[in-house]
Amino acid sequence: MSSKVRQWVRIAAIVLAAAVVLTARPGTASAGERLIATGGVTQIEGAAGGGLVPWALIAGYGTRDEVGFTAFYTHLHISDFRLQAAGVAVGIYDRVEVSLAEQRFGLGSTVPGESISQEIVGLKLKLAGDAVFDQDTLLPQIAVGVQFKNNRDFTIPRLLGAKKDSGADFYVAATKLHLAALAGRNVLWNVTARATKANQLGLLGFGGDRNDDYRVKFEGSVALFFTDRVAAGFEYRAKPDNLGVFGEDNFRDVFIAFAPDKRFSLTAAYAKLGNIADKRNQHGLYLSGQLSF
Repeated sequence: MSSKVRQWVRIAAIVLAAAVVLTARPGTASAGERLIATGGVTQIEGAAGGGLVPWALIAGYGTRDEVGFTAFYTHLHISDFRLQAAGVAVGIYDRVEVSLAEQRFGLGSTVPGESISQEIVGLKLKLAGDAVFDQDTLLPQIAVGVQFKNNRDFTIPRLLGAKKDSGADFYVAATKLHLAALAGRNVLWNVTARATKANQLGLLGFGGDRNDDYRVKFEGSVALFFTDRVAAGFEYRAKPDNLGVFGEDNFRDVFIAFAPDKRFSLTAAYAKLGNIADKRNQHGLYLSGQLSF
């Protein structure tokens, strides 16, 4: 891990701790006043969003006068591998999001008994717009973000041709929730553009023999709300293909999310991840739970 990335990790950790201590006030221990679903669920790298894609939404339900907190756990059980992710995030005044997450990727029969771990520090800033559509807020909510990633088990990624054990993804996202837009049902959409060098989210390192430059990849989500608390949708995430030894495919999933109240949500998905390392046609079930305060 480079000294620069170490510094960013320490800074983000300090910001998160300071936000928790300095902005806590009566009422922050309960879910805030924003509409349900405007905090999203937790994306697999720790940001507020869908399962695969970060959205422009800020974590939690805190308004511009409140602080929101989330904690999540995700388990992805695909054909030959297992991925577990857990983390926390704080949303400060519906403007700034700081997140910390850790991923553990079990290598299955590819390298029996071994796994790769990765830590991720995320920062997100809301720039403009509003997530909820009305005649006065046509502009979608727009946010920029960065995810600093450190791969703690770099031996296998290095053997595959990865150049570095750490890196950063930069993204801009636009999100809009249209109330009663389709047969009286709410519809949410999101588009994200990400500049990245990460191989398989960074779990196989950053950059490679085929490419070691940043590439801009597009991601998207769409969801239909059957009720205020149940939504189903589709996500797509384009990915770079940096390693000559193994090709890398784009990700996609179909999901259903259930939020019985603002404090808890559960997301289940069927994910198709394509080629991962030496295994083709990886697909399987994704389950994620989130607590909000």
